[in-house]
Amino acid sequence: MNIRTLSPFDRLLDRCERALEAIAGMPMAERPSPASGIAEADLDDAERRHAAGLMRVNHTGEVCAQALYFGQAALARDADNRAHLLHAAAEETDHLAWCAQRLQQLDSRPSLLNPLWYAGSYAIGAAAALVGDPVSLGFVVETEHQVEAHLAEHLEKLPAADERSRAVLTRMQADEIRHADAAQQRGGIALPFPLPQLMHASSMVMKTVAYRI
Repeated sequence: MNIRTLSPFDRLLDRCERALEAIAGMPMAERPSPASGIAEADLDDAERRHAAGLMRVNHTGEVCAQALYFGQAALARDADNRAHLLHAAAEETDHLAWCAQRLQQLDSRPSLLNPLWYAGSYAIGAAAALVGDPVSLGFVVETEHQVEAHLAEHLEKLPAADERSRAVLTRMQADEIRHADAAQQRGGIALPFPLPQLMHASSMVMKTVAYRI
């Protein structure tokens, strides 16, 4: 069987297609949503808006995760690390699809600024990969640790009756922990000061803006 070798232009088109799917599409999840089979809660208007705001933040976070992983994979120096990053990105696609579906169920929409979040995150991922795979994998470790903490915060903030959103975030949190452990085992190093602090600050900006816009 002949295996086609992608040209640089083919790879560019593939990256553009992935970006459009993450930003404006409705990606298909390989795994069923954790919310499947859970009855919709009877939320009042304020609770529904709040749950939607939180899930919009999480959807944007998954858009950023797609961009980070694809940016890192594009410039990864080791083929095994590239394959690992793309596999993690596939699981993050599940998260993206689950969050998009949950937003629809809450009669809401994704962040209008997702193209901006994607572009910035892709650039950050590519820059991390340029430094070298140990730093790039360390960036994954730190990112996933911060996402894990952010999801724990959102699990506390969700309306008590919103079991569908809670099921989605709980599964996402377990995946993020696993991604961080895997990247560390592959040689990810601790990031030097002040990178973790800057990452946290930029995350806070994203969460504040995406909740509303």
